[in-house]
Amino acid sequence: MNRGFYIILTAQFFSALADNALLFAAIALLMELSAPDWHTPLLQQFFVISYILLAPFVGPFADALPKGRVMFTSNLVKIVGCLAMLLGMPPLYAYAIVGFGAAAYSPAKYGILTEYLPPSLLVKANSWMEGATVAAIVLGAIIGGLLIHPTLAGGLLQSWSLDGVLSLPQLAISVILVLYLIAAVFNYYIPILPIDHKPPRKNPVFLIYDFWHAFKLLWKDPLGQVSLAVTTLFWGVGATLRLVVLAWAAFNLNYDLAQATQLTAVVAVGIAVGSVFAGKYIKLETSVRVLPAGILLGLIVITMVFVTNWLVALAILFVIGALAGFFVVPLNALLQHRGHLLMGSGHSIAIQNFNENIGILVLLGAYALMVGQGVHIHWIIVSFGVFISLAMSVIWHRHHNDEVH
Repeated sequence: MNRGFYIILTAQFFSALADNALLFAAIALLMELSAPDWHTPLLQQFFVISYILLAPFVGPFADALPKGRVMFTSNLVKIVGCLAMLLGMPPLYAYAIVGFGAAAYSPAKYGILTEYLPPSLLVKANSWMEGATVAAIVLGAIIGGLLIHPTLAGGLLQSWSLDGVLSLPQLAISVILVLYLIAAVFNYYIPILPIDHKPPRKNPVFLIYDFWHAFKLLWKDPLGQVSLAVTTLFWGVGATLRLVVLAWAAFNLNYDLAQATQLTAVVAVGIAVGSVFAGKYIKLETSVRVLPAGILLGLIVITMVFVTNWLVALAILFVIGALAGFFVVPLNALLQHRGHLLMGSGHSIAIQNFNENIGILVLLGAYALMVGQGVHIHWIIVSFGVFISLAMSVIWHRHHNDEVH
């Protein structure tokens, strides 16, 4: 790995750090505005809807320009959304603007790996990228929790004579804005690479048709199909689990929001450890062998309902994260490799994002519906765990049948 890769990695780290801290600041802002509980999962739905609506266009956009410049421009859009939230725009709408920037950022941040590195380094590069992203999730949760903590952050406001000028969520958003600016600096210095798979036409109708063609091509490819199904499930599960942990920690452990955010960081630490093991022991050619880890993951999620001790909670959340990181990193690398061969990295990552965010939208929608209907958090967790195990079992069984035939 050379200097250019580490610049890409650092840019991704700071951008992801700001993204994850902003989620908790936005949740705190909703609470300050006395928004209904079901607005919390709705917040993330406003974020991911951009990934779905823009999917036919962000892939060609990422492939038509040097990907470092795409990342820089997309990060500026995130800055606009963060500023809008700070200046009083309703959190749902401002977070949607950040989602717009993130949707354009994603095909470039992963697609650049396939252009910059040989296939033999893709799993290793993905483990590094996943590790940096997870480190950003961990620190984002910690920073987000600290910035909305009444004692610590409130003391900062008083010592800086800003008490009454900024609220705790506004202080958090101001700090996060600085993180986005740091990410923009690193984005600017990402190496300029030759344009690969530039779209032949820019007509929107053609781009939608081209996206649909690539969508079918990736789903019909046997290896593309299994990796796409798993990553779609993983991201839907990950986004929902983050909110489930907040509600579960409040009920089972009597944690407030600032404390509960720290627990989500434990899952992220587990993902980082699982990612390292995957990068060390799993090869691109044998990546589908990790599928049983996903089945076990769902069963362990169910055990959360019995946990009332914080040490046991830490252990279970760490194991959940480790299993998730172990099975998703190799399959993510496999999906990038197949997509790059079939249609170009920007196109394939846009299709991946389209599917993954439909998964997020559906699972967050189911969670919001259950919360709105007053379903107990324990029943939500059991339903969630059973769904994960069943879905992974179906994917594993289907892939096994394809190998036999």
